[in-house]
Amino acid sequence: MHARVAAATAIALFGLDVAILPTPHAGAAGGDRLVVVAHRGASGYAPENTLAAVDRAAAMGFGWVENDVQRTKDGRLVVIHDATLERTTNVKLLFPHRAPWRVRDFTAGEIARLDAGSWYGRRYAGVRVPTLQQYMERVSHNHQSLLLEIKNPELYPGIERQTLALLDKEGWLDPSHLTDRLIVQSFSAGSVRTVHALRPGIRTAYLGTPQVKELRAYARFADQINALYTKLSPGYVSAVHALKGPHDKTMRVFAWTVNGADEARRLDGFGVDGVITNVPDVVRTAVTAR
Repeated sequence: MHARVAAATAIALFGLDVAILPTPHAGAAGGDRLVVVAHRGASGYAPENTLAAVDRAAAMGFGWVENDVQRTKDGRLVVIHDATLERTTNVKLLFPHRAPWRVRDFTAGEIARLDAGSWYGRRYAGVRVPTLQQYMERVSHNHQSLLLEIKNPELYPGIERQTLALLDKEGWLDPSHLTDRLIVQSFSAGSVRTVHALRPGIRTAYLGTPQVKELRAYARFADQINALYTKLSPGYVSAVHALKGPHDKTMRVFAWTVNGADEARRLDGFGVDGVITNVPDVVRTAVTAR
């Protein structure tokens, strides 16, 4: 069903195996049609949402990565999934009396001191929580594309405008990036609407599964529906594909978080356009072996 995936050439760079990739495009990480997105970077093989996970995805030949963006007490944007720091850092050790250790209660300088890798394994001891600027610099260096999630926007008023300003500063809102290298998503429909209103040229995605009768309303501000894979069916995917999004192109469907080969093949059979996964190599092998 799919064309073979060209192998990426890896070289040693600063002691890391980093893939030399072509400029990513819609199908660069999967077959000719299916996009394979490394969830929080290649988080099945490196600590999530870190530069190490971005580099691991690149070394494996994957052009698309996904991340989560939140804001610190002093207004800096950082890349981390949870609203609290406890699960993926040593914050309890360094700041034992600061429970519940919310991201928004710590400054960027304090977060920069945290170890965000040891929980995953000793080889990643000392890996840090990156700022969004650091993250964008690494994604640009690796010639990757980004599925950026605005996380918990209700906790961070104005985070959409701030995120877009940083993306603009980093050169990510020019035509070449907007065409096929950036998608902004959120579980908040209001946040997705805000992004679309502020920068209509950006491809946007709503995280969730609106009822079929509601899809036309979502198509006014979302280019795609990114849904939990267990909520999808062939009929639902077809219903999304029957509509055009705000850029007058067929709406797309990405499924998350798909980590099994059988699940990947089943969703590929449904006609989804992309799969978000912690183990992108497993998905790539599954869908290209059909």
